[in-house]
Amino acid sequence: MSYAIKEMFITLQGEGAQTGRTSVFCRFTGCNLWSGREQDRDTAACRFCDTDFIGTNGEGGGRFKTAELLAEALEACWSRTVKNTGQRYVVFTGGEPLLQLDDALIQAVKAFGFEIAVETNGTIIAPHGVDWICVSPKPDSKLIQTQGSELKLVYPQKELSPEMFDTLDFKHFWLQPMDGPNRFENTQKAVAFCLANPRWRLSLQTHKMIGIP
Repeated sequence: MSYAIKEMFITLQGEGAQTGRTSVFCRFTGCNLWSGREQDRDTAACRFCDTDFIGTNGEGGGRFKTAELLAEALEACWSRTVKNTGQRYVVFTGGEPLLQLDDALIQAVKAFGFEIAVETNGTIIAPHGVDWICVSPKPDSKLIQTQGSELKLVYPQKELSPEMFDTLDFKHFWLQPMDGPNRFENTQKAVAFCLANPRWRLSLQTHKMIGIP
């Protein structure tokens, strides 16, 4: 299997329980809930995505013919910046990473000593070997991946409420204020909900605050 990568870069994880952790972000091209084209946004299952996942023209992007070649590129991306022997960490994201992440790539990446995380919309079961599963449910889609490391709900959404997910098997539950022109108001609403429902914690997009990818 070949892999289409929009971009690949090293940064600090900006959201959730791993906030601040050195990570290689590997963004796959494509998603099953939105084409990525603005003309399709209003009819998509996910209408608030702020990510460009079309094509392979981003930093470190390209088409990789084998899992080994992609794993080598991830290792090179890590080694160019990180000079010590700390735990290597890769975040597969998208788009929807589980459209492409497979057993071969997991094995190839783990051979370089990486811990593997995915950020998924939860409509596809994560393959065995993923160490950290972050699920962000979207409206008008069926949630299949109902357990994992963290559930991150963009808030507020009229179609989805936090109470719909309270009984699922996740270690962490996060509310992330929806970005955009109403971000301040949405943040206030998320804070109020977390105060009243302590199982839920506030997740902020700290990478945007400090100006890193």
